[in-house]
Amino acid sequence: MTISIEQIKQLREETGAGVLDCRKALETYDGDFEKAKEYLREKGLAKAVKRADRETLEGMLELYSHGNGRVGVMVEVNCETDFVARSESFRKFAHEVALQIAAGAPKYIRVEDVPPEVLEQEGEKARNLARVEGKPEKVIERIVEGKLEKFFNDNCLLRQTYVRDENITLSDLRNQHIAAIGENIVIRRFARWEVGEETQQ
Repeated sequence: MTISIEQIKQLREETGAGVLDCRKALETYDGDFEKAKEYLREKGLAKAVKRADRETLEGMLELYSHGNGRVGVMVEVNCETDFVARSESFRKFAHEVALQIAAGAPKYIRVEDVPPEVLEQEGEKARNLARVEGKPEKVIERIVEGKLEKFFNDNCLLRQTYVRDENITLSDLRNQHIAAIGENIVIRRFARWEVGEETQQ
């Protein structure tokens, strides 16, 4: 079966994988685009896991203003080398992260960043609501788990659905860039401000 340049180009755009990897994946799966995409995602994830322990001391601060200056974001994204930090694809990724923060208003980067007392409060809230709704005791803990998962998906940056593609999370997007760039990438910290919001003293 002949694989067209258009197919390779589209697969490359959607996965961030190299041209040869895209061609090979499409050939392996006889032009089945979805299977090739899934294979490259898994391969990218495996590469990302391998690179997760590498030190990331380079990177950049991305500043982003949204909605005519109503929302402002500053995010620090790190990588391993200055060479990658200056590359267009790394800078594009940092911009996408800032855009996601502006749109998704996350409170944390990872699930592990959520303070235990917040988890406790959210769990208790879900438990009380389930009891008020008259749910049987034996299913309440399952309901609480489901509510916490939703809380993580809404409030943890890496778990949020990517604003430009609802089929992937920001974590998937990061893994695609790790696979394409060949270096570990870490979102270190961020701040988001919105005009008129309450400030914590």
